[in-house]
Formats: sequence, C-alpha cells, structure tokens
Amino acid sequence: MNQFSAAQRSRVTMLDVARRAGVSKASVSRFIGEDRALLSDAIALRIDQAISELGYRPNQMARGLKRGRTRLIGMLVADIRNPYSIAVMHGVETACRQHGYSLVVCNTDRDDEQEARHLANLRAYNIEGLIVNTLGHHLEQLQQLQEEMPMVLVDRKLSQLQADLVGLDNPAAVRSALDHLQQQGYRDLLLVSEPHDGTSSRLERSASFQAEIERRPALRGQLLETGSHLTSQLQAFLAAPGPGPKALFCANGVATLAATRALRELECPLFEGVGLIALDDLDWYPLVGNGITALAQPPKP
Repeated sequence: MNQFSAAQRSRVTMLDVARRAGVSKASVSRFIGEDRALLSDAIALRIDQAISELGYRPNQMARGLKRGRTRLIGMLVADIRNPYSIAVMHGVETACRQHGYSLVVCNTDRDDEQEARHLANLRAYNIEGLIVNTLGHHLEQLQQLQEEMPMVLVDRKLSQLQADLVGLDNPAAVRSALDHLQQQGYRDLLLVSEPHDGTSSRLERSASFQAEIERRPALRGQLLETGSHLTSQLQAFLAAPGPGPKALFCANGVATLAATRALRELECPLFEGVGLIALDDLDWYPLVGNGITALAQPPKP
C-alpha cells in the first residue's frame, strides 16, 4: 500500500495517473468526469487502481471551470459578527450543501473598498449565484453580476436593483411588538436601533414604529440609536415623566445587547423598572432577568 503526504498528492497529475494505468489522459478525464460509462470495465479498474496508488485528487475547481460549472454560491455580508447574519449564513450553507453547492462567504466589515474587492473576487471565482446582505454601494458591479447569474437580497432592499428579497415583514413585526407591549400595560416606549446608515430594514422599522405610535394615542414613542451616548440617553428616558410604564423595543440583536448592557450600568433591573421586547431570538435572551420577550426572524430556508 502506497502512502503519500498532502504535498505529494497535490503534485500528482492526471498524466501521472494515465502513465501508471497505461491509458490515455483522455481516458482518465472520462473516468473522473461524467463519461465513465464510455470506458471498458478493465480500463476503469486500472485507472481506479492508479488513482489509489498515487493518491491523486482531481482539481474540482478546474473541472468545474472546464464544464462551465463551479457549484459555488457567493455570499456578501456587511458584518459577519451580527447574530442575524450568522443565522442566515448557517441556513444558506445548509441549503447549499443539500443541493451539492459550496458557499463562499465574503465579509465587507461595512467597508466600501472591501465590498468592491470582494465583488471582483467572487466574479473571478465563477460563482453560479450571489446572495447580498450589504448596503450595495457598488450598484454598477451588482447590476453586471445580476445579468450573469441569479441574485437574492437578504434583509436589505436596494432600490435600483430588481432582485428577489428575503427578509422580515417589518411593519407587521413592529405592529405585533407594540400590540404586545400595549396589552401588557406599557405606555411610554423607546425604539433602540443601530445607526440607520442607509440600511433599508432599520429605516423601515423606525418608520413603522413612528406610524404605529401616531395611530395609538395612548402611547408615547421615541427613537434612540446605539452609540457612545446610549447609557446617558437611556437614563434620561427612564427619568423623564411619561404617560405610564416604560418599555424598550430593540430593533435587532445588536441593539438588544447594547440596551441590556446600558441598563446594567444604570443598575436598572429588567421587568422591574422597564420592560423590553426584541427582534431576533438569541440564545442568551433567557439569561437576562426573567428572559427577554422576542420576535424571532426566520433565517432558515
């Protein structure tokens, strides 16, 4: 039995296999491709033995390019640390694997130059489809890619790009959250959101919150973006007189974490001095107070 290191296997070529098996290179190509049935059983057996003896590993990327198929799906993510992004990536990767595809994930870290580089790289990889979860500042590149392959947007609309969108019904989610808070007796509400930064889902949630407050005269609502002054601004909200019990509505998991940290700094126990409901249902929510009420986004396919 012959044993080869990874480095040795990587140097073995299709021609080496052909020579060991005493066949043509074309026969080896047929064996590892989709035309194995064209070979006789005897030739197929010799090639199989040669591959095993030499430890040959076909270059799947090269084979895919030759056939015009790479079975790669690209995914462009604005912030790979965001809990929602992590859940979406897990769901996408699972679906890709079930259908025989591999996922290539590129994280932009909200950097426009990085986004442009990733788009160019994904195009060079000959991906067969693209999933986009960024601000989409490089519209021309995205439009060119959309002409070449299927494209799906996740969570964020790009007004000048006509593509399928997978995301939450934000007006309905906000309405459900405020219905719950109002039924629980809360009257003075604060929406805590990450900075909008042109992100359509955040803008839509804030606009829906304001619209719902306007049509509910029993409620008062304010908006607050996370940032360096979150704790002091939250303190001012809690200290100000209002129409009734106070509650926070956190627009995603990142905002929820920021708000609970600020409440801890203020030594304000959740559900004693203030209520809280959050979008995204994260694993750590049950560990806070008596547990955080959550509206779960469905990231799985």
